[in-house]
Amino acid sequence: MSIVAKVIAQSDRSERFLSSAELTQLQDFFSSSNVRLSAAQKLAANEQKIVDEGSKQFWSQCPNTPSNSGNPKKTALCQRDQGWYIRLVSYCVLAGNSKPLEDIGLDGMRDMYVSLRVPLANLKLAMRCIKSVAMSTLTSEEAALAGPYFDQLIRAF
Repeated sequence: MSIVAKVIAQSDRSERFLSSAELTQLQDFFSSSNVRLSAAQKLAANEQKIVDEGSKQFWSQCPNTPSNSGNPKKTALCQRDQGWYIRLVSYCVLAGNSKPLEDIGLDGMRDMYVSLRVPLANLKLAMRCIKSVAMSTLTSEEAALAGPYFDQLIRAF
């Protein structure tokens, strides 16, 4: 749910007009809409670059890992997941909150990786590398919007 829908729903549940604080919150959100759109567009346009360069950074720090085992299927699956997380971060940027990440059930994702015996420390490091490359494709203003969602994802693992 976007911040807009959330604020309106809260107000509607209370059967009242939006408060000045809520209107200010919406004004701030709307004033950052061009930056949000630009960040989401850049993440989408650079997804493959972010995944490729982030993987290379990760493998240089952690060369013995399932995604770098010489098994193309494992590499493709890991990189597919990385692209998926980039997409979720872009959804969060557009929504103005972490609901898209929460909806996928980060705890469930972590449990899945544990059951597959994917070392969580490796996953955290890989996502830090992905974040680093992603941030380099964004302006400082865009990175300030996207960075916290990458951080939330990293903390979840």
